[in-house]
Amino acid sequence: MRIQFVLIVLFLFGFSCKKSSSLVVMLPKVIYDYYNPSQFVMGADLSYASQIEDHGGVYLDSAKVRDPFLIMKEHGANLVRVRLWNDPEWIRTVYGSEQTPLYSGFADVVKTIQRAKTLGLAVDLDIHYSDTWADPGTQNPPAAWANITDLQTLKDSVYSYTYSVLSQLNARGLMPEIVQIGNETNCGMMITNTNPGFPDLNGCNGNWQQLGAVMNSGIKAVRDVSANSVVKTKIALHVADPKNVDWWFAQITNTGGVTDFDIIGMSYYPLWHTTVAFSDIPALITSLKNTYNREVMILETSYPWTTQGDDSYANQFGGQTPMAGYPFTVAGQTKYLTDLTQNMIKVGGSGVMYWEPEWISSQMKDPWGTGSSMENCTFFDFTGNTIPSIDYMRFPYSFPK
Repeated sequence: MRIQFVLIVLFLFGFSCKKSSSLVVMLPKVIYDYYNPSQFVMGADLSYASQIEDHGGVYLDSAKVRDPFLIMKEHGANLVRVRLWNDPEWIRTVYGSEQTPLYSGFADVVKTIQRAKTLGLAVDLDIHYSDTWADPGTQNPPAAWANITDLQTLKDSVYSYTYSVLSQLNARGLMPEIVQIGNETNCGMMITNTNPGFPDLNGCNGNWQQLGAVMNSGIKAVRDVSANSVVKTKIALHVADPKNVDWWFAQITNTGGVTDFDIIGMSYYPLWHTTVAFSDIPALITSLKNTYNREVMILETSYPWTTQGDDSYANQFGGQTPMAGYPFTVAGQTKYLTDLTQNMIKVGGSGVMYWEPEWISSQMKDPWGTGSSMENCTFFDFTGNTIPSIDYMRFPYSFPK
């Protein structure tokens, strides 16, 4: 927050005209800044919001029940990130009911994007090209594509699926401002638990050209729909851990032939990703911008505000040693986020997105537990009320002249 000190002069007059004195009182006045995403993206991944609300989660701001999307906007968010799974039928197995909505499936994503767009928030659609989580260790093909054995058929499937999703969104006035072709594709897409004969898209095994061909099919679909949309969607590619970013983009551009994209995106969880020091992130961003002439964004980050939990679901963060100068407190979380964001702005980075700031504890389920494994990293305390770190998105940052 920006603190301005207002001088209030109180004149204390005595009964004698010869005696007078003045008392100067310094009172703090809070002034917040709000940013347009074209200036800098202040993003919040709210993919879980509807699921949490459906299972008892309640969000408060100043102790009043509020819409979490509105809370994020009023505290400075200008973009909502949302993941899309092809056909997440496994969710109904987790809940044991055929009536359970397919969260992060298409219908749920439409609902999330509608909530964001109604409030004037931009959208980043993160297409996983999987029925479940896609990350560096898990990149399972969708079940509908599992028996494909021909690269051209896979390319056509990726194009048709991407085109269909975006065409339907565009027809509803919900075209995303950013689309991610895959999520944390460190070695590739659709490379784990594959059937015999499935095209090998594993770049770490040297198959960059096949990976690039499939990615280019998704990219072409985005461009083709965007050509007939009011929204001119930007394309982001996404890798986990800063140490991998330069290597990966060199391979995918030079060997994979993928050059038609707008944003270099990375996940940066400093308690996991320790090879590149926090103080060296600005130099990395500068190098990436100079080398590839693209925007650079942190598409995922998170940091704890406490080591405590609010349920029996083991937390992912909080058991590690805190970064020096960034304790696991609300103040430490706030300082991490404001420092990271200012460092990005200083070197011309284009945005920071926080992963699941609304994942509070509730009766929500996933394959690993009930509740949340990140409730100590959200922007809400264990009563569901906002904490001060949420305001890092409207902190008065200094931009290069």
